[in-house]
Amino acid sequence: MSQKTKEAAHPSMRARHLPTIKPGKYADGMPYDEIRYLECKLILKPNHFNSRQSLFDFAKVLRRPARETGVRFEPVSWQERPLAIREVLFVDTHDFRLYNNAFILRRRIPYQDGFPIGLPEIVCKYRHPDPQKAAELDMRPHIPGDYRIKFKAEALPLKDGLGGMRMLYSHNVEFHLNAALAVDRMSMERICEALPVLHSLTFDHADRAELVGGTIVEEVLQDIGELDFGNRVSAMANVALWRNRGDHAPLIGEFAFQLKFRRREDLTDEALARAEAFFLALQNEARDWIQLGATKTGVVYRLKGNPPNAHE
Repeated sequence: MSQKTKEAAHPSMRARHLPTIKPGKYADGMPYDEIRYLECKLILKPNHFNSRQSLFDFAKVLRRPARETGVRFEPVSWQERPLAIREVLFVDTHDFRLYNNAFILRRRIPYQDGFPIGLPEIVCKYRHPDPQKAAELDMRPHIPGDYRIKFKAEALPLKDGLGGMRMLYSHNVEFHLNAALAVDRMSMERICEALPVLHSLTFDHADRAELVGGTIVEEVLQDIGELDFGNRVSAMANVALWRNRGDHAPLIGEFAFQLKFRRREDLTDEALARAEAFFLALQNEARDWIQLGATKTGVVYRLKGNPPNAHE
């Protein structure tokens, strides 16, 4: 382990990045959800990406930080990991009532060979710097079908400079569109019936959701290699480009890797130290690529020059 990695291996690190949620129960007696993912993200300037090869070019930036921090990086080829295309759109009230209160509501559809596949996926998330506040919201939907809960710790660079880390905590629910919202899908009254957590906000009977920024986003996503942090902890790294589906104008890019664990103990302090050291070293190496103070969702919300009061 390098000296830099050793310095990062501090006993308080797990508490800082994966804080313990104070025990509690939702209204039906179920215990609060626990954090099960750690995702590290760099928001990237989109001008670097103009071809599929340019997405793979970012893999070269990973090599030195990985070597310096004792992380094994294994690039993948075009044949091993095909390009993924997804359509993403966000809905909110005209005054951004969801986003201004730390909620994000989006629909996502995967494409294959130019055609949509599978069912549209609805994602509702509450993203906030306070993990306890995020945990205490019951994100479960009121729908007849299946759903999946994800509670993530998300690491991003500081808003005003490289070499640091800030944390957001994202409590998500995902389900297929056919499981809910079959009638009048843009009615906030109907949306709140499917997502009771939104009853914490105030809506009038006539309030409706609309397409944020009038924009449908086309997401181009490419896996570029596997990161091995030791102690049986690894993650696939990917690069994404978001662009306007109408004219393909680039909006924003992102590099990300995600650690998934069933129990917090499965993510050892040593592996977590390597992940943090790598993430910090990568910021310096990728300084010409990084766009500070942004999130992908925030960029879409600001397309028409009317910035919301985000918690991000």
